[in-house]
Amino acid sequence: MSAPATAHADPDLAMVAGEASGDLLAALLLQGARSRWPGLRAHGIGGLSMQEQGFAAQWPADRLAVHGYSLEVLRRVAGLLRIRRQLGNQLLDQRPDVFIGVDAPDFNLGLERRLRTGGIPTVHFVCPSIWAWRPERVETIRAAADHVLCLFPFEPALLASHGIAASFVGHPLATRIPLHTDALIARASLQLEPDAPVLALLPGSRGKEIDYLLPRFLQAVQLLQQQMPELQCILPAVPSQVLRVEAMLQEQHMQGRVRLLQGHSHLALQACDVTLIASGTATLEAALFKKPMVISYAMHPWSYRLMRRKQLQPWVGLPNILLREAVVPELLQDAATPAALAGAVLHWLRASAVRSPEWQQLMARFTSLHESLQADTSTLAANAIESVLLR
Repeated sequence: MSAPATAHADPDLAMVAGEASGDLLAALLLQGARSRWPGLRAHGIGGLSMQEQGFAAQWPADRLAVHGYSLEVLRRVAGLLRIRRQLGNQLLDQRPDVFIGVDAPDFNLGLERRLRTGGIPTVHFVCPSIWAWRPERVETIRAAADHVLCLFPFEPALLASHGIAASFVGHPLATRIPLHTDALIARASLQLEPDAPVLALLPGSRGKEIDYLLPRFLQAVQLLQQQMPELQCILPAVPSQVLRVEAMLQEQHMQGRVRLLQGHSHLALQACDVTLIASGTATLEAALFKKPMVISYAMHPWSYRLMRRKQLQPWVGLPNILLREAVVPELLQDAATPAALAGAVLHWLRASAVRSPEWQQLMARFTSLHESLQADTSTLAANAIESVLLR
């Protein structure tokens, strides 16, 4: 077993992050941890952003990406369980100072419980949304995590009421994204016309999300450009999905009407007037960029029925959940028709063009939300991790 960590030791961190959003959050955590412990070792499952911070990835983060509950997921369960078992065996043998599971609760919480039972301290970064759906998960969290790092201010008190140690560390994106950004600078960087409206399409980073949403988004664009021919459309895609997106653009004959970007989702959000966006972390990013949005989501009908049964909130989009009000529209599943999506986007494009009172109120709400999520995440996360190391 490794020597006990001290405030001055460089710890051995085992980490698992799944998908693009988890990779980004984990990279920001690693950046702060390395400023405190320059010689730390970090290894496990992660993506390119983590690797840029010196992380040694045994498996890539996108191996953990799943979508829904149907057969599309069941086909991958055996492989995911095999990876989790192999990694767990390895970590129980190597004895890292702490294990940090970043999001991906279906994968990480089970692994954390096994490691914690085996005497390895565990931290879970990003509180599962027990306030939004699946409240029964609180028992799983209590058994799995020595400490939870929370992105939202109300979560530590909720977890404490269930006997779970937790800290609010701020949302790293609220610090990384400036309170005020300049759309014209982003448009110049992307070589967009400065005075013509811009719509950013963000159909998600998972293959199945793109399969279900992007065709509807592209059909909505066709309708929008009939009414607003000057509309510029940009579509940032994660590298692993570029070929899939290119094929869909070709199928819909939209290559010249929608500009495909390899990555650069933040630049796209900074540049746009409005975004048509999949429910998920990206909706919070859009709110932090102060962009009106139309939130959408679609999946296999069976998966959708199961998720609806477990949903506790009347909204699915993070801006609406955090502000406790439907400040932006949500068009889900059968309601996400191209015509409905186009109509909702057109409303915000027109409101943005004239800076209507509705648009101004939304900007004020998003600014207040942004300020509430800002904190010194690197320092607070390092403090929490150190408290676990010193137990």
